[in-house]
Amino acid sequence: MSDILILSRRDLQAVMRFADYVEAVDQAFRLHAEGRSASPPPLHIQAEDGGFHAKAAGLTLGRPYVAVKVNANFPGNRRRFGLPTIQGAVLLLDGANGTPLALLDSIEITIQRTGAATAIAARHLARPDSATATVCGCGAQGRIQLKALHHSLGLRRAFAWDVDGDAAAGYGREMSSELGIKVVAVTDHRPATRQSDVIATCTTASEPFLGIDDVRPGTFIAAIGADNPDKREIAPALMAQATVVADMLAQCVAMGDLHHALAAGAMREGDVHGELADLVGGRRPGRTRGDEITIFDSTGTGIQDVAAAARAYELALEAGRGTRCRLA
Repeated sequence: MSDILILSRRDLQAVMRFADYVEAVDQAFRLHAEGRSASPPPLHIQAEDGGFHAKAAGLTLGRPYVAVKVNANFPGNRRRFGLPTIQGAVLLLDGANGTPLALLDSIEITIQRTGAATAIAARHLARPDSATATVCGCGAQGRIQLKALHHSLGLRRAFAWDVDGDAAAGYGREMSSELGIKVVAVTDHRPATRQSDVIATCTTASEPFLGIDDVRPGTFIAAIGADNPDKREIAPALMAQATVVADMLAQCVAMGDLHHALAAGAMREGDVHGELADLVGGRRPGRTRGDEITIFDSTGTGIQDVAAAARAYELALEAGRGTRCRLA
């Protein structure tokens, strides 16, 4: 067995730009649209104070790759232990012969590939003249979501809201400096979302906080937080009124905000406009009207993980990054 390449978060940050993640994830959805992906359902294991999920997928990206990601999600970690909410690893394998190729930090992969999907969705579902954003949830994912929206739309200002006011204030200062736009922390999300062209929800909420009265016509919403069946951010009535696009329909039916809209009887599965792959592959249109409310239900997919991990592995080999380890 050949050596496996260990890629730390620092290694990934050294070799991968955000644009690399966007290109990799876009290619993954294009291949999925063509029926050239393998993506089994995710596995969820509940724990007392959090949970674990495993996602796997296979893609041929010049050569066949398979990746399996195991993530732990423990919302109380930072407060109780000083640890990240999400921790885990991605195992990348050769899809032709099964050889383990790399073990990658999953924090960076997960954050960046999730933002990349939002950047792609925004191209298809946001109004091209969108200038103002609100981000609900000012953690690591909130940071990449604003960066993703700015990457695709060239925002001019943003609002930041979090149940932790200090977190929102710090976010506002940091993101204003990083992006060169005005990012204002707010204590009530509703006046901010009513002024916004785009909204990203990336919280750990278990009850919906964004409803019809919080959103104006023409808004694009990236619904990020509901990545397990117990989390929800978007009111079912708002889901029913919007054009909903799923990252992967079967997953969103099982664990996204769509899951809760279906359970409430506000929508049927057939009401969903399509998957992101349908838009990327040209099978379905994106936004068709200026006053249309559009929602991207993002639960995070294995095809994003394998595409990002494979791109990082190839760039790391070129750059000579990472640590080699022999497993057997």
